[in-house]
Amino acid sequence: MLDKIDHIAVHVLNIRQGITYYRKNFKCNVLYEDSSSALLEFENTNLALVLPFEHPPHFTVIDDMLEGGETQEDGTRFTYVHDHQGNMIKRITYKDKKENEKET
Repeated sequence: MLDKIDHIAVHVLNIRQGITYYRKNFKCNVLYEDSSSALLEFENTNLALVLPFEHPPHFTVIDDMLEGGETQEDGTRFTYVHDHQGNMIKRITYKDKKENEKET
């Protein structure tokens, strides 16, 4: 089985203006929005809009074998790594979030 890309994150200077641009020019849904990021749903993957100095530009791969890492507010865990070319890759697992949702 191949790995799955969860989302790609690109820098924007203003989250609200970024959402407006992408919604006007593409068919996508807003899944999440706060003051430093937004997550847009496309049919085949998600696009994160992030502010410079808040989040690095990156792409995210789902890794349910991930050990350690930081925990986000939604219960997911992640870590950032660099490839040998300097690109940022975020590894994320939803495993803990799913297990916590089953318990509640």
